[in-house]
Amino acid sequence: MTPAEQFHPDSEPVAEAADTQRRRPGPETEAIVRFDGVTKSFTTGKGRTKRDVTAVDDVTLDIRRGEIFGVIGYSGAGKSTLVRLINGLEPVTSGVVEVDGRRVDGRTENQLAPIRRDIGMIFQQFNLFTSRSVAGNVEYPLKQAGWSAADRRARVKELLEFVGLSERAGNYPEQLSGGQKQRVGIARALAANPKILLADESTSALDPETTQEVLALLRRANREFGITVVLITHEMDVVRSIADRVAVMDSGRVVEMGPTAQIFSAGQSPTTRRFVSTVVHAEPDAEELAHLRARHDGRLVVMEIREGVDVGTVLSRAAAERGVGFRIVFGGVSVLQEQSFGSLTVELLGEPQAVEDTIARLAEATTVKEVSA
Repeated sequence: MTPAEQFHPDSEPVAEAADTQRRRPGPETEAIVRFDGVTKSFTTGKGRTKRDVTAVDDVTLDIRRGEIFGVIGYSGAGKSTLVRLINGLEPVTSGVVEVDGRRVDGRTENQLAPIRRDIGMIFQQFNLFTSRSVAGNVEYPLKQAGWSAADRRARVKELLEFVGLSERAGNYPEQLSGGQKQRVGIARALAANPKILLADESTSALDPETTQEVLALLRRANREFGITVVLITHEMDVVRSIADRVAVMDSGRVVEMGPTAQIFSAGQSPTTRRFVSTVVHAEPDAEELAHLRARHDGRLVVMEIREGVDVGTVLSRAAAERGVGFRIVFGGVSVLQEQSFGSLTVELLGEPQAVEDTIARLAEATTVKEVSA
């Protein structure tokens, strides 16, 4: 089988994987990337300004084969350094990094070469060769890998069809929009049939509509070709759109990790909650609370909504049995990975003791916070 035949959009594996009801890799799925107690430190400055900086601090995590794994953090959190440790672009200071069962740490450039052939990478600033056409950029890694001219032509044709740029094959990067450049970057990264695709802030330079187009391509690559995608970003909306699981980084450490729906609905760390608040505005801020208090005389409570929580029954019974009236005055509920999450701010009206008992019953079902008495 030729290299081009190994990855053909009309082959049987692609047809099977094209099912949109893709099963997310679960805990039983083997790890394709493994970090065990990994630390990466740098020395910066000279003389009196010289200091050691720990960019990645004792990180242990597994990335499952076939999943889309997000790594999110603010600038300086260590996420880009983390992804560069996967393909050995940065050497580890201590700990173990494995890719598909092979150690990455402590390897020479020659030893890293076969590991890197299984890893594609796309970048924030596209990193295209300005002197090469679109087809030439996609073809470049195939030349480096020793593909024949015929196989290269077939592969480039397949990939440009996949990213929707067949008519742009002869164009040069300066003739393309940002979104088109990133699609070329994706095609190039997929060229040599990688098992892993590293996307480092790959949508940060794009507008929202183009971002969704690029994310859709990454999702297709994952679903149709079984490629593991590691997505580095500072945008929680990107994680929500595409990731199966997510690790939240802060000051070099992974402060929280889990399924994306769990992180959104029940994130524990302050860093996680700050990120979630940027895309899920379900709880009123101070100004909004002031408006609510001015317009509503009843007691206002914020209830956390998540999968399996039934506050409706509690409120209905309170209304029927105790005469407690309720009105939803603020909030929002989203669905992610088939799980609901969010919060609702409710005004409760009625006899003081009946309202008090209702709040107590709500607190038995979910997290409740009173925002006015």
